[in-house]
Amino acid sequence: MDLEQHFAAARWRKANGSDTGGCVEVAYTDGLIGVRDTKASGSGPILAYTEHEWKVFLAGVAAGEFTIEQLSA
Repeated sequence: MDLEQHFAAARWRKANGSDTGGCVEVAYTDGLIGVRDTKASGSGPILAYTEHEWKVFLAGVAAGEFTIEQLSA
């Protein structure tokens, strides 16, 4: 699957707290969630996840499983 083509018409969003240093964009289309580096918009790779994978990831974030402290332990 060509992810760039799949997400071509998608509305990409980034967090309000994003600055010029580093942020990611997220989009949803046809059952897939795409994630990309804002700096590489339109030219960088897109990682794609199913709705189930994304929901499980968000649940882990909400539970504190992916804090810097947890990841560096």
